[in-house]
Amino acid sequence: MALFSKLKDKLFKSSSRLEQGLEAIVEDGGEETPTPDPIIPEPDPQPEPVPELPQPEPVPQPVETPEHMPVDPTPAPPPPEAAPAKGVLGRLFGRTEAAPVVRRTLDDDMLEQLEELLIASDMGVDTALRVTSNMAEGRFGRKLSIQEIKQLLAQEVARVMDPVAKPMPIYPKRPQVVLVVGVNGSGKTTTIGKLASQFKAAGKKVVIAAGDTFRAAAVEQLQVWGDRAGVPVLTAPEGSDPASLAYDALTRAQEDGADLLMIDTAGRLQNRTDLMEELAKIVRVIRKKDETAPHNTLLVLDATTGQNALNQVDTFQKLADVSGLVMTKLDGTAKGGVLVALADKFGLPIHAIGVGEQIDDLAPFDPEEFAAALTGLET
Repeated sequence: MALFSKLKDKLFKSSSRLEQGLEAIVEDGGEETPTPDPIIPEPDPQPEPVPELPQPEPVPQPVETPEHMPVDPTPAPPPPEAAPAKGVLGRLFGRTEAAPVVRRTLDDDMLEQLEELLIASDMGVDTALRVTSNMAEGRFGRKLSIQEIKQLLAQEVARVMDPVAKPMPIYPKRPQVVLVVGVNGSGKTTTIGKLASQFKAAGKKVVIAAGDTFRAAAVEQLQVWGDRAGVPVLTAPEGSDPASLAYDALTRAQEDGADLLMIDTAGRLQNRTDLMEELAKIVRVIRKKDETAPHNTLLVLDATTGQNALNQVDTFQKLADVSGLVMTKLDGTAKGGVLVALADKFGLPIHAIGVGEQIDDLAPFDPEEFAAALTGLET
């Protein structure tokens, strides 16, 4: 539950927006209802008493006592009576009355308000409509509390995301080539460093290629992560051909018997034609050494961009054969609902999510924990 605690703490912007919105929706038109009493089963009927047969009077027998033992003339006190059993009323008497709970009838007006709240949380129109429709199925007309609404919402969010919650697959092919794409500033370089460090800690031999040769800061950042994790980072002079560096890195990885080669790429979307040609060239060149490469193409997305993340997935699917997603910066946004929209629209595997700058702040995606943290539901 460590990740859930971290998610709940760091997704406070998203969850607090949803919580405040849900409270306002339920209280608007809701009414206080007493908490129902617990159902107490009726006591089993007592069997009819069996009449006792008359017994003959016992004949008193003389008791011999030693001469030196005094006889107490005071009769022995009767045994104490058993305390009467506490009945149902007795058990309930003195019970503290539970505070009343505000409930609101799930009707068309409430559903419309829920849809608007989810859309405002960047869940998208289509996904918001689908989620609220599933929430209402079989419950329309019922009075629901805030807690019940949270549970239903978390259940539907987890249902949408469960099919895409998959860790990055590890193949027996060595080295496994992982091409990492995404726009500049999405957290791509940091994600590569964290993944490389975690794979290294798991016993994998990793090589990193700093393929974004147009940004010196990206190369320096990868070198810092490489030094920290003990992973070699291959670089080239600024402005060098990224495809040539990728080829050299694959050669090095093969010679070293590496398990994984992670290749960083540029993320300039201002000129898509140039980026498409660059990515296509990288793939074409590394396939001269391994015709099955790349084995994974990870798209790193910044959660703070909200609905723009949908456009990025659409664009990079056309530029590269994206096989999985990593969502970063969920700790700094109120737009965590966009991850639900991505899962619903594209169905791409979500391998990991980032909720901070520390190495363990990039964790495998768990749909139930994410849904609970997003909705503010206590588990």
